[in-house]
Amino acid sequence: MTGPVRRVLVVDDDELLREVAKASLELVGGWSVSTAASGPEAEEMARAEHPDVIMMDVMMPGQDGPTTFAQLREDEDTRDIPVIFLTAKNNTEGWHGSGLAGVIAKPFDAMRLAAQVSRLLGWDA
Repeated sequence: MTGPVRRVLVVDDDELLREVAKASLELVGGWSVSTAASGPEAEEMARAEHPDVIMMDVMMPGQDGPTTFAQLREDEDTRDIPVIFLTAKNNTEGWHGSGLAGVIAKPFDAMRLAAQVSRLLGWDA
């Protein structure tokens, strides 16, 4: 018997990356995936859907990932949702200890993405 289906929100301004992540997590992970193209859209969706995890790009036009992460942490409806940054940046040192659940480098391996998320969140059964 399998557990409940995990709900994931993928946030990235790159439409192709959103599509690849969504397909990967649904097909390989068996999860339910929603997507958002911006920080403000992600905040709205997080409040409405309360996903099990938010995977978010760091560098987005307008409101970036770290700003969106801070906004999510200030809202009592979303502060407990784990957030994983997706980033092509190499310098991630300042994010440890910030309450971030983890960091996954881009480009990611679509076949391993669900396993990486599971490992970061302790979802391995």
